[in-house]
Amino acid sequence: MKSNELPLFKHMNLGMPTPQGLPLLRLGFRPFYLGGALLAAVIVPLWIALFLGQMQLATSVPPLLWHAHEMLFGFAVSIIVGFLLTAGKNWTGLATSRGPALGALALVWLSARVTAVVGPYQLYMVLDMALLPLVAGVLVNILLRSRNHRNLPLAVILVLLAAANAVFHLAVSGMLNVSAITPLYAALGLIVMIECVMAGRVIPAFTMAVTPGLKLVADKRNEWVTLGLTGLGLALWVFVPASLFGMLVLALASGLQLKRWLGWRPWMTKNRPVLWILHAAYAWFPVGLALLALAQIGIVTVSAGVHALAVGATGGLIIGMVTRTARGHTGRPIQASKLEVLAYILVMLAAVLRVFLPLVSPELLMLSLVAAATAWSVAFMLYLWVFTPWLIRTRLDGKDG
Repeated sequence: MKSNELPLFKHMNLGMPTPQGLPLLRLGFRPFYLGGALLAAVIVPLWIALFLGQMQLATSVPPLLWHAHEMLFGFAVSIIVGFLLTAGKNWTGLATSRGPALGALALVWLSARVTAVVGPYQLYMVLDMALLPLVAGVLVNILLRSRNHRNLPLAVILVLLAAANAVFHLAVSGMLNVSAITPLYAALGLIVMIECVMAGRVIPAFTMAVTPGLKLVADKRNEWVTLGLTGLGLALWVFVPASLFGMLVLALASGLQLKRWLGWRPWMTKNRPVLWILHAAYAWFPVGLALLALAQIGIVTVSAGVHALAVGATGGLIIGMVTRTARGHTGRPIQASKLEVLAYILVMLAAVLRVFLPLVSPELLMLSLVAAATAWSVAFMLYLWVFTPWLIRTRLDGKDG
């Protein structure tokens, strides 16, 4: 073989499938992480401008409900869908939606976001209710075909999220006589449960992987009790009037979640930002549950607990996972850059500002809203700055996906 032939073989990627189609549509994390991050960066400052009366926007639903709904079913759901469509392929070895099929799912998501502010409500309702059942169908199909029954509960939670979304729209449209905020709280509770389950799988594993000699063995009974009481406490908060019993269950769930988190040795990850952000985000679960417990007896507002879970826990886990998984699935090292670390800090700062400033003094609410929204938006702008070029291009290693 001549020496000048070697470069040819070097770039042939022998033994690997040739990447097919538009890079953006090769795996679910690409369009849904990109869309979710863009929505997060734009929608929060837009909501603050509406809340402060600095602008008018003819949303299909009242502005407060629009904000809460879009943060859950627009932002959080987009990341969950992107993650599950990507992880599902790894769990089962079977292909998830890609190419035109993935593009259609992403278009349904995007169309709902746009129609919420420029289209008729009926069209918004139909588009918004379509995505979760479609994704649940994809996930159930590959899990059953591969006999991967362990992850079927995640598909069930997607169905329950779809049901909560349907109840929300039926309530807003006057077809169902329930408060529209109830299904939104239910959706937050379901998202929290997804996060608790997935965090229990990945955070200890990631921690052990980078800490020689560390063994974290979970007691299955304690895990089930912790998750069970967390689910019960959230259900009582959503569906039952505030009570001393609800406070006790939520307080106990908070204590068990704190014990779970401490058992993962979070202090051992201080020099690894891509890992400590997951531990820092998880710390908001016991905080959020404790605040909801206090809200049951009127000591703090429900909003404090809601935003601890939504901004601190959910936002923190999302910024940690969308950087980590996007790096891995684009063929890059799992090591956060300085801009990513700054994004982590800003999301945690947004949570502290939004949750604790109003608790210090109600007069600080407006300051907390503006400051937290700014930190949040800049964090996801930084994500877009770093990751957009990677998400729309092929993997560095030339592999498909």
